[in-house]
Amino acid sequence: MARLSNLLSEWHASHRTMALRCLLVFWCLFASPVFAQELQIFTEDWPPVSFGNTQKVDGMAVEVVRAIQSRLPVSAGGNTKIQVVPWARGFKALLEEPNTLLFTVGRSEEREKLMVMLGPIAISSTALFTRKGNAANLQSMGDDILKMKVGAYRSSIFVDVARKKGFVDIEQAATPQVVANMLLAKRFDLWVEGSFVVPSVLKEIGHTADDVEKVQIIDSLELYLAFSMQTSDRIIKAWEDAFRAIKKDGTFAKIYTKWLPNETVPMNFIRLNPPGR
Repeated sequence: MARLSNLLSEWHASHRTMALRCLLVFWCLFASPVFAQELQIFTEDWPPVSFGNTQKVDGMAVEVVRAIQSRLPVSAGGNTKIQVVPWARGFKALLEEPNTLLFTVGRSEEREKLMVMLGPIAISSTALFTRKGNAANLQSMGDDILKMKVGAYRSSIFVDVARKKGFVDIEQAATPQVVANMLLAKRFDLWVEGSFVVPSVLKEIGHTADDVEKVQIIDSLELYLAFSMQTSDRIIKAWEDAFRAIKKDGTFAKIYTKWLPNETVPMNFIRLNPPGR
């Protein structure tokens, strides 16, 4: 009987040790920053590319992201909710928080060093707009146009482009809709924005594309899905494979043409890795 008792004691001790080892391995794996949280997905109110609220999110890029998610496991963000947030908030999370996806993000040399980018998900042009009837006057100014105040939404690629082109007086607001309202209220005479979103932005604030006119195109704009530097490479690779797949099988082209029928579908695929990835 004593021997049986000793054997039972040894058996329990052995299993307790095994259980503790399993818990230790589990803790070491998931307590690291990369695995500390699930993938979080942010976008902005930038119709028709993305728009919505806490109840419903829609748009060209949103539909593309959902098509990608349908091919992903839950562990890679397959059923993660897409959150519409102010651009500045989403961009801050992208730069500072692990396992974060933000879309759509304009490509630039500076941003390529700060995040992993997959795409392009869309290609547009960056242009200067003004109120209807004012373009000819501005076009006649030559380089003096750089002295004009220009409006753009905060922390956007459009702020960066305007600065690179030589504009120094840039007024920033929280959203493209606010910037458009400021232009129409004559707070400034130039609005820098992506060409294919202007009609939808104006529609949201009760105006039409006929209320503004293009002054000039100042840059080409490639838009991407962007992952924070601390995002697990396993997650990024899963998104990359699924994104490549929907471009290959025609799903991407179908979605793009539905939302942007007059634009050329970008069928190439690029993964941009910052130094150290």
